[in-house]
Amino acid sequence: MLKGVERLLDAYGFATRVFASAEAFLDLDAAADVDCLLIDIHLGGMSGIELRHRLTASGCRLPVIFMTAFDDEATRMQAQSAGCIAFLHKPFGVNLLLGAIEKAAPKI
Repeated sequence: MLKGVERLLDAYGFATRVFASAEAFLDLDAAADVDCLLIDIHLGGMSGIELRHRLTASGCRLPVIFMTAFDDEATRMQAQSAGCIAFLHKPFGVNLLLGAIEKAAPKI
């Protein structure tokens, strides 16, 4: 999924950076040079929602799009309370993803 989304966004002209885990993202302090984040909720190690909470606690206000294969009301509510711009259920269509990116970061 990671490589597929990366290739798709590259094909639409977006500059992308991918990370194997939330921890890898935090280790590189990558938030400084991105316009929005597309985060899977269920990652190995730290969850996407926990990553969002850590970023918020550190003062990072980047717009976040969450994606998940496990779409239930509790997960959706956690994502929304964490401040996501969009919540995408996998598999999702290209137009849903592009619309979410436009909403999250209209300048890119």
